[in-house]
Amino acid sequence: MTEGLYLSYPSAFLIGLLGSTHCLAMCGGISASLSMALPVGRGFRLRQTLMLLAFNGGRIGSYTVIATLIALLTTSAADQWAQLAPVLRSIAGVLLILMGLSMGQWWQGIRYIERVGAPVWKVLSPLTRRFLPVHHAWQALALGSLWGWLPCGLIYSTLGWAALQPSVGSAAATMLFFGLGTLPSMLATGYAATWIRKLQGQQQIRQLTGVLLIGFGIWTLPLDMVMRGGHGG
Repeated sequence: MTEGLYLSYPSAFLIGLLGSTHCLAMCGGISASLSMALPVGRGFRLRQTLMLLAFNGGRIGSYTVIATLIALLTTSAADQWAQLAPVLRSIAGVLLILMGLSMGQWWQGIRYIERVGAPVWKVLSPLTRRFLPVHHAWQALALGSLWGWLPCGLIYSTLGWAALQPSVGSAAATMLFFGLGTLPSMLATGYAATWIRKLQGQQQIRQLTGVLLIGFGIWTLPLDMVMRGGHGG
């Protein structure tokens, strides 16, 4: 692996922030329903904040768990890392490029990748109904933990990048920072949420986000390894 991929936490946060439109489409509905289910009255904002933090905490926690499981597999193959690194980098780069094409609304091929997680979600999705309607923060936390396994191309793209990290801890931290990047949009409610959806729904914003994600993907591709190999290593 190359040194440049170690320092990916700010970039992972930025990917989450840029991909917030996708997060609102995938998780925004269930997040908004938590607020709508709460009775309006004294302490409403506090209860609303606790519910949203619990739900998103569970969601982000699941991202870190998935990254940890993947990293346990990739880092256990340390002896073969030199051969695995170009493959993992290529997968991560291609996934980011596909996500960029989807965000820019140029091509939706990432949906085929999202089907990979469909069998797992088929098992977990019925469990979400056990925590609905949500009346307590622990229910929101459990619901978010399950919702974090929802098949999502943006998550898979970042997981591919997390798998490139040199340790299990750094892989988990990568997904943690990614999840934190998605948090502002997911926490926004009321007029703020409407404003964010309007802003991120603009074609120019989506295309700019797509270009940036494609740029991340191209930067991740092992082009430097290919060039070194082509010149005799």
